[in-house]
Amino acid sequence: MRVRGADEQSVDGAQAQTRGTDAVTRPQPIAGLRPTETARTFYFDPSFTLDRNIVDARGRLLFAAGTRKNPLEIVSLSKHLLFFDARDRRQVTRARELMARYDGKVKPILTGGSYLDLMKAWRIPIYYDQQGTLTEKLGIRHVPALVSQEGKRLRIDEIL
Repeated sequence: MRVRGADEQSVDGAQAQTRGTDAVTRPQPIAGLRPTETARTFYFDPSFTLDRNIVDARGRLLFAAGTRKNPLEIVSLSKHLLFFDARDRRQVTRARELMARYDGKVKPILTGGSYLDLMKAWRIPIYYDQQGTLTEKLGIRHVPALVSQEGKRLRIDEIL
């Protein structure tokens, strides 16, 4: 059995710290997304159906299984969601144009690149689509993509 020395442990610790820092400062880009080559508009209905009863702390029924609800009936999308890859200079330029057009009522969400670098440069909050959760749920395949509320559904424009 080999016992590792302090120097080896120090190197492993430094490497782990570097990997952790890289994961935060430069998250993995969302796999499968491509730059938009052809503009496309489609819609997403965020309605859901309960698969079980929802009860309060005393066991009283609040919502029965099978109830269908649309969150947009209760709360509106307050800003456009803009998904883009900050590694692509063209997409960054397009994102700035859209943010100006919509007078800042845009929430920038990266699918690739460093959100920290962009946040420092733009001096606004920048978000990251962790593991592609939102792009997958919304069916986004190309970026940049702008998500807006249109009635009780979401309009998704994959834009050039």
